[in-house]
Amino acid sequence: MEDASAAVVVDARGIVTGWSEGARRLTGYPAEEAVGRAARELLAEDVPLGTPPVPSGAVVLRHRDGRLLPLHLTLCPVSGAGGAPGGYVITAEPPGPAESSLAGQAFQQAPTAMSVFDTERRFLRLNDAAREAMGLPEENLLGRFFLDTVGRTEHTLGIDRQLRRVAETGEPLHHESFGRAPSDPRLHAWKVEMWPVRNPAGEVVGTAMAGSDSTEQYRARQRLALLNEASAAIGTTLDVVRTAEELVELLVPAFADFAAVDLPDWALGAEGPPVLPDSGTPLRRVAHRSAEEGAPGTAVHLGQADVHPPFSPPARALREGRAVLGRAGEPDFDRWVRERGASHPADDAPAPAGAHSLLAVPLRARGTTLGVALAVRTTHPDAYTPDDTVLAEELAGRAAVCVDNARRFARERTTALTLQHSLLPRGLPGQAAVEVAHRYLPSGSAAGIGGDWFDVIPLAGSRVALVVGDVVGHGIPSTAAMGRLCTAVRTLADVDLPPDELLTHLDDLVTHLATGDRDDVGELGATCLYAVYDPVSRRLTAASAGHPAPALLPPGGVCRPVPLSAGPPLGVGGLPFEATELQLPEGSVVALYTDGLVGGPDRDVDHAVDELCRVLAVPADSLDSLCDSVLKAVPPEEPGDDVALLLARTRALGAEQVATRDVPSDPAEVPAARQWATERLTAWGLDEVAFVTELVVSELVTNAIRYGVPPVQLRLIRDRTLICEVADASSTSPHLRRAHAYDEGGRGLLLVAQLTQRWGSRQTGGGKTIWAEQPLPDG
Repeated sequence: MEDASAAVVVDARGIVTGWSEGARRLTGYPAEEAVGRAARELLAEDVPLGTPPVPSGAVVLRHRDGRLLPLHLTLCPVSGAGGAPGGYVITAEPPGPAESSLAGQAFQQAPTAMSVFDTERRFLRLNDAAREAMGLPEENLLGRFFLDTVGRTEHTLGIDRQLRRVAETGEPLHHESFGRAPSDPRLHAWKVEMWPVRNPAGEVVGTAMAGSDSTEQYRARQRLALLNEASAAIGTTLDVVRTAEELVELLVPAFADFAAVDLPDWALGAEGPPVLPDSGTPLRRVAHRSAEEGAPGTAVHLGQADVHPPFSPPARALREGRAVLGRAGEPDFDRWVRERGASHPADDAPAPAGAHSLLAVPLRARGTTLGVALAVRTTHPDAYTPDDTVLAEELAGRAAVCVDNARRFARERTTALTLQHSLLPRGLPGQAAVEVAHRYLPSGSAAGIGGDWFDVIPLAGSRVALVVGDVVGHGIPSTAAMGRLCTAVRTLADVDLPPDELLTHLDDLVTHLATGDRDDVGELGATCLYAVYDPVSRRLTAASAGHPAPALLPPGGVCRPVPLSAGPPLGVGGLPFEATELQLPEGSVVALYTDGLVGGPDRDVDHAVDELCRVLAVPADSLDSLCDSVLKAVPPEEPGDDVALLLARTRALGAEQVATRDVPSDPAEVPAARQWATERLTAWGLDEVAFVTELVVSELVTNAIRYGVPPVQLRLIRDRTLICEVADASSTSPHLRRAHAYDEGGRGLLLVAQLTQRWGSRQTGGGKTIWAEQPLPDG
């Protein structure tokens, strides 16, 4: 305070006639400059004319150096000669803690920072809380413009604009801002109320402002917002590295200037049991991010393995299973930063240069520690607090669950893929009916590996079965169900059933599984396409159980889907399957595939099938090249389901490889049949197997004549093996049995089984065919 004893004498006209030393010290004007002037000229604002010539109460005086001085004036009238008004004696007191009124003390001691401004936004009065926030004594603030005292930042410019608006409109305003106070370099949030100050006439003569520090509430809202964002931003994929990247992207710059995630190798792989990381476990940096790109000490090589010293915050976090907070000035923190910086190049240091506060948080999920996350502040002025530790643990916990989910998914995917590869045919069996090529593309979606499969099964008579199927669903259950169906198809194919009958038996199997204790196939559902190609007749017979029809490309023709009558998916039951038979030119290409090739969200299946036919019609060097072309052009960029593709180019066995003879139903014709077979073998250069072939022909033809129904036909096929077939019109199949010592017959089929590589029978539309195979001579 300047001096409470300032006194001024003015006459009845308001002219200064007396000026005390206290008035000089208070205003800066010496007596010779003040005496003789109108008292109103010393005021900083216009006041209405009236009596008395100087207002009493709170006024603003302009100091000689231009500063504004809020004062409290007390007027005492002085009488002249005859009792006429002679003037006033005025005493002046600056407002402040010395002010004795209860209202003044309440204003001065209020915990909320309060300030009063004139209409030009110059300070007229401040309370203690406002002066503390400003960090300046009152004499350095009074009369000065707001921006001249706080500097020009986005935060202060916003307040200044709002003060001007209040003065211009006379309307109160609420303002929220986040910035640094002049007296504190840390960031603060403020809730500010501004309102106009009016004189008795209702005119706006100033503005007032009350501000409260809402930093804690602001930061609490920010933490809540960060948690809400984490629920949507972390774990968008089932990929360990991507999940770690999402965590550091969330932390920087909202929570940290630098963030990183370090994981042990087993957390990145699909195999290997979880091992609790300790101070000696190398951790591999899988993700990092800096608020300042290229900042020194933050460009750690991704994928680099490093061992954190036992005393360091990351090692302690792993060891103790809780978040560890480190600050500059703490011995362990300073030592870690110093040693890390000395042992690593500047652009390869685990701890960023200039770090003053750090949080190391273990990534724990389901009782397992998966790694550690680091959050570091370098340029951010505030150090981490215990509240930040709680937030970091919550974020790390959510990220850890996502990392563990991704790790478990990768392990299950690898298991399912390994199982599926073990069930799929690794090398297709050799056969002469078709040339084949295949591809299998596992799904990359979060749903996991599907149950798609394909197979090529050699059948009797040089025929071949082409199979493709799809178990609906994903993961290990789907793969296991696929294996069971694949085995069932091979078993039924060995019985040599027609395609429609085979699917009927397969449908019964799935229905049985659905109603029994096993729920894998029954719950998931399945589709299957089964086709048989005969290179002798060049006929393709196919039947479908809810599966897409194959595409057919004849030599020099137009590629089109095979017109199949698709039956219901397996397991529906009660509906028949219908086989379709086609005559194919030699060299035709048949494409069997699963719906992952042509299906997908918002995808036109018909258009995808047309695209498949277009690609198949493009000339290619080989079937393998054609497979690659199909997988490059037809499937969606990111298939949501597995893709299985099987291409088969048909071959034909000509007259030089097949010989057929009709045998009259008379036992006397058996020697003639043997002789005919011997002549054919001689023509083929197979005299070495003539003796065995004669015995086989004799036994099979004799049985057909004795027990079968005419007509009887004998056929020899020279393929990879020598095949002998005898067909008749009876549907009764023979059975191999061991004859007793005194039996006159019953040894024929046993003899055939011993002399040949394999034998069997199959039902045909006109009866049955008994066949036997024997290997060809070497060379």
